[in-house]
Amino acid sequence: MAQVMSTPKNSKAQIVAMTVSFLLALPLAAILLVHPALMLDENGHYNHSILMLVMIGISGGFIHGVGFVPRFWLWKWLFSPFIAWPLMLLGYFIWLGN
Repeated sequence: MAQVMSTPKNSKAQIVAMTVSFLLALPLAAILLVHPALMLDENGHYNHSILMLVMIGISGGFIHGVGFVPRFWLWKWLFSPFIAWPLMLLGYFIWLGN
């Protein structure tokens, strides 16, 4: 028995949320890849625990932004915009707060 995979129709609100997720994740990922020194704290060090949370937020932003929906409940919760957006906003606060 073969399963038929189809893409669900997304409402306009879901498309806007996916676009916001992707656009929030893109600059943070670029900064961390191209010039990570912009994420240093006031002492000139990286706060690895906070940056790990920011990277989880970036991952969630990309996962939600491209429309991928995880099946396992933990990944669905962890990479949802409810978790990803605040973590990405934390990243913007670190980046632009310096």
